Amino acid sequence: MFLLILVTLLWAFSFSLIGVYLAGQVDSYFSVLTRVVLATGVFLPFLNWRTPPRTAATLMAIGAVQLGLMYLFYYQSFLLLSVPEVLLFTIFTPVYIALIYDLLARSFSPWNLLIAAIAVLGAAIIRWDNLSGSYWTGFLVVQGANLCFATGQVAYKQFMQSETKRGTRLPPRQTFGWFFIGASIVATMAWLILGNPQYPSSNLQWGILLWLGAVASGLGYFLWNKGATQVSPGTLAAMNNALIPAGLLVNLLLWNRDADLVRLTVGGIVIVAAVLLSEWHNKHRRN
Repeated sequence: MFLLILVTLLWAFSFSLIGVYLAGQVDSYFSVLTRVVLATGVFLPFLNWRTPPRTAATLMAIGAVQLGLMYLFYYQSFLLLSVPEVLLFTIFTPVYIALIYDLLARSFSPWNLLIAAIAVLGAAIIRWDNLSGSYWTGFLVVQGANLCFATGQVAYKQFMQSETKRGTRLPPRQTFGWFFIGASIVATMAWLILGNPQYPSSNLQWGILLWLGAVASGLGYFLWNKGATQVSPGTLAAMNNALIPAGLLVNLLLWNRDADLVRLTVGGIVIVAAVLLSEWHNKHRRN
């Protein structure tokens, strides 16, 4: 779980960097393309070009869904919803993780669903605001992003575990480049079709894109997916919503944006409780 906590702290800064310095100033699809290409560049030197075709194709497909398609839905949602609404509707990701994991495992775990529901409750406490009159289309678009991100996480976890059981050696640093190559293909197509010629106009914006691409996307997604293989589905589901209080806290401390400290504290406690409850259950089951 340490890796998931580390990446949560790392990604907590991304929300504010994007919102303050990039949103509305740099074309969103160009930002996505830049981030994904930079992340790909980080792992290309380590990429094993002799990776079995089945493994490479699977990782490319996972990256295309988890990162590429997810961003297509995610950025489109901002054209239909307010920022608080988008954030609110992302709280359903843990539920999808629990359900998709059970679907792929051909089983049903009420416990995983319970942990995910508790995490959703915590995030809802933090981010429940008044909704605009017409938002159902936007809601469905956000759920598309949630499903892509959830499916990618579960698929990577399941795939790596299945390869381990088969005795296949898959050093993640030598194969994860395929994940970003798949995402890059989707991001390139999206930018060519939907992008606008609105590029960074300052060294600061270029520097932020460099950080978001090489560190937040490159290192972040690698460590997050690796961490996902080391925890239970319930813990993974709960940790997905830990990003909400972490992102709000960073925004409050560094950029002095409005935040309800009471709701932030209560919701954060509920999410942490979900993670701890999941970890306690796993230890109790092993014993």
